[in-house]
Amino acid sequence: MTKKSSSPRSTPVRAAPRKKTVAPGAASGLEGGFPLGKTGRLHPPLGLGLWALGRWRPEDEARTKAAIGRALERGVRWFDTAEVYGAGRSERILGDVFYRAGPAAADAMIVTKLSWEHLRPAQVRPALMGSLQRLGRSKVDLYLVHSPDPRVPIADTMSALEALWKEGKIGAIGVSNFSVAQMAEARAALKETDVVVNQVLYNLFERADGDEILPYCRKEGIVVEAYTPLARGLLAGKYLSGTVPVGPARSTGLRERLPEAQRMARQLHDLARDARVPMASLALHWLSERGAAPLFGASQPEQVDEILAAWAARPSASVLARADAIAVDHDAG
Repeated sequence: MTKKSSSPRSTPVRAAPRKKTVAPGAASGLEGGFPLGKTGRLHPPLGLGLWALGRWRPEDEARTKAAIGRALERGVRWFDTAEVYGAGRSERILGDVFYRAGPAAADAMIVTKLSWEHLRPAQVRPALMGSLQRLGRSKVDLYLVHSPDPRVPIADTMSALEALWKEGKIGAIGVSNFSVAQMAEARAALKETDVVVNQVLYNLFERADGDEILPYCRKEGIVVEAYTPLARGLLAGKYLSGTVPVGPARSTGLRERLPEAQRMARQLHDLARDARVPMASLALHWLSERGAAPLFGASQPEQVDEILAAWAARPSASVLARADAIAVDHDAG
């Protein structure tokens, strides 16, 4: 295979219509997606991230498994985990749900990640095989480098990943939390395939990482996956006033400017009310309109339903423009 060539991608494309069974009540807007490099498949437009899975008490597992099951039933076909989430427990839970789902999960895309602690070439294969064992799979659809480590040359890691791709253990290779320069270095190390995804923190309130890589990714045909699209609930109507639990504020980096973020969130809440859409619709479709694929979190079935209801309600372009203006300057009038 010759070295890859760039192919522009800026907006989702719809898959050709085909006959298939759709679960009752399946959410609208989940069909189609973004071209996933040269793999011949589409990257789904919305996915469920399982970063919290494995961090909960054992008695919570039934509810979190039910959340994954609900997402499958409602048409979600992108599930994201990592070997570091719950020290592998997240992968085990996801693998168990998919095993029990059987053919109903056959067309879903599983994404997992290589830890920043396992980037040396000798560590890459054992890390992947451990993930596959926990997931109960012979290959993973998409394998991401979770984060770069300046102590390990990324070229060495990518060469090891490409060898596993050639063996068919990896469907496609991606990265997470990479800058443009780091993406270019990673791509240069690949001889027969390419980086197809970069997953970064990206939402209305925290857009620096996404804005930095988006033009490059559009030009090069790389999918931008946006984690924390709702800022741990701030963009879905939580914490509009009062105090915020330590976790969400710390996780999103909003603690230092929390009062300002709450003022912006209240304005976005009012905008969504006037537009008659769920507040989360603004955040999710703001990302989608920019060409990014949101990765939401949910720990129970009801939360999955809420997110999919927000996704199904598409705000107008003028409403999204107003949301953008509020988030850039909360005093915009």
